[in-house]
Amino acid sequence: MKAIWNGVVVAESDDTVVVEGNHYFPAESVRGDLLRPSDTHTVCPWKGTASYQGIEVDGELNADAAWYYPEPKDAAREITGHYAFWKGVEVTA
Repeated sequence: MKAIWNGVVVAESDDTVVVEGNHYFPAESVRGDLLRPSDTHTVCPWKGTASYQGIEVDGELNADAAWYYPEPKDAAREITGHYAFWKGVEVTA
């Protein structure tokens, strides 16, 4: 699987975890040099508190386009250390 934004591969892995239709990529498969800090957080009743990061490619920022659960609840422990994407990031095989 690949996560692509603005023509650049942001993450690539053949070991993603699918939860609620979203592919969660292992952190080591995500290009950390493209991630930007964010103060955004949301809460899922069964997964826990999500943290967000922006993706910057060629000077263009896609704010909060990546999310992860730093300490997911037990029901979602399989996504520990994994990132998912949205906001125009194409996830494809």
